[in-house]
Amino acid sequence: MMLLGSFIGFGALLEGVGFPLVAGMVSTMLIWALPAQVILIGGVVSGTALPAVALAVTLSSIRLLPMVVSIAPYMRGPRRNLLAEAACAHFVAMTMWVEGLRLLPRIPGEGRVPYTLGLGSGYVAISGAGTLVGYALAGSVPGPLAAGLLLLTPLSFTVLMVRNARGATDWLALGAGLALTPLTMGLAGGLDLMIAGVGGGTLAYLVGRRLEKRR
Repeated sequence: MMLLGSFIGFGALLEGVGFPLVAGMVSTMLIWALPAQVILIGGVVSGTALPAVALAVTLSSIRLLPMVVSIAPYMRGPRRNLLAEAACAHFVAMTMWVEGLRLLPRIPGEGRVPYTLGLGSGYVAISGAGTLVGYALAGSVPGPLAAGLLLLTPLSFTVLMVRNARGATDWLALGAGLALTPLTMGLAGGLDLMIAGVGGGTLAYLVGRRLEKRR
């Protein structure tokens, strides 16, 4: 429901700025990361040079690299298959990362690749349906509501992180990330989220290890 609502907002944005529906649907299927997709749409609509748009999308998507690295071991079967693992990695975004870390460790090794591909394909299909519905309903969706729908993804991600937090390190990581985000926001290069996330997570890990040694 969160993905559907978020991408309804994205679909409404496409129609509002006059971006082709088919191209927007393709961006959902191939990029499947709302911040990067919004950067793409905004850059193309404003007439920014395509190489610059591609670089901006790439920098925005770098924030997903730590997520891929941390969840990759859970998306492998008993026999290594680079092509299958690359296909699984394509589906790693915030929702897949949070839910994958919760669900995949329970799946037997031989079922992890098909489970990941099925779950990821389902998420993307829901996102594509939301894009289509949002585009069709754009005339009846007020601008502020469409913008609010786009915020569902980060809000839901925060709730899921809180739900999945278990030990002190998890809570420290959440607190450090929230504290660092305002300090890094707007840094040149589009790496603010990655710096806050990796920096906050590393700090939380070091402090957590130190606390464990004292016990």
